[in-house]
Amino acid sequence: MNPWHDVRLLNAAANGLMAAAGAALLAGVAAWLIQRPAFALQAVVVEPASLEQPLQHVNRALLRSAGAARLEGNFFTVDLGAVRESFEQVPWVRRAQVRRIWPNTLRVGIEEHQPLAVWQDGRLVNRQGELFAANVGEAEAEGALLEFSGPPGSEAEVTRRWHELREQLGPLSIAPEALSLSPRYAWSARLDNGTVLLLGREQGLPIAERIARWVALAPTVQARLNREIAAVDLRYPNGFAIRAPGAIDTTSSERGGARAAAARAASPSRPAPAQAGSTISKRSQ
Repeated sequence: MNPWHDVRLLNAAANGLMAAAGAALLAGVAAWLIQRPAFALQAVVVEPASLEQPLQHVNRALLRSAGAARLEGNFFTVDLGAVRESFEQVPWVRRAQVRRIWPNTLRVGIEEHQPLAVWQDGRLVNRQGELFAANVGEAEAEGALLEFSGPPGSEAEVTRRWHELREQLGPLSIAPEALSLSPRYAWSARLDNGTVLLLGREQGLPIAERIARWVALAPTVQARLNREIAAVDLRYPNGFAIRAPGAIDTTSSERGGARAAAARAASPSRPAPAQAGSTISKRSQ
């Protein structure tokens, strides 16, 4: 059958051509509208991502420069991803959120790094456990930062351990101000009262349970000892060792010194007043 005599086929072809022509017309009109001066970007509004966290460290001049560097196109054609990346390269910027505001504005919400600690290489650690580079002096304008150290890539784990340790030590009204994870994954912490906690590795009795045991007995031990405590060694499954000022040697305790301390901790002794350099051990109750 001759297709030119098929009415249904001819109608379908005609409808298809009309639809294509209509789409082309709409595309042309849209392209014309997009290029109108009314849609040229007139403003970039930069503001904190959260009203509860005003920007304190971000340099606004650098923000303006970063935004202008990647601001190509108009309201419809600007690459929001490229603009976001340019803002996130500015020091102290953790995350940027870019939105279009009709008809010619971009709104950029800036989330700033909240410094928590200084990492061992001089970079900073934020409260999410992420490393970032910034001026330490600026970060410490409102107070000294914590001190963290550990193997490469362990900053998030160290941050989590600090949060856990701070919560566990809350009943004693003390907090860790320095936390270290050794290459052998042994933990140690310095508290804000000067005491050092030797926590060891996460094997055998969990570290959380060893800390809980110490927190429960610490007030009694401190009252009976009636003197400062330089270090508490929590690496034993059945007790802990206390060292008076002048007796601490964290280096030897990580090696052979731990053997002698463990022997003392294995047999309980009375927590009578001790001379500097003595070790007192306390069995769990």
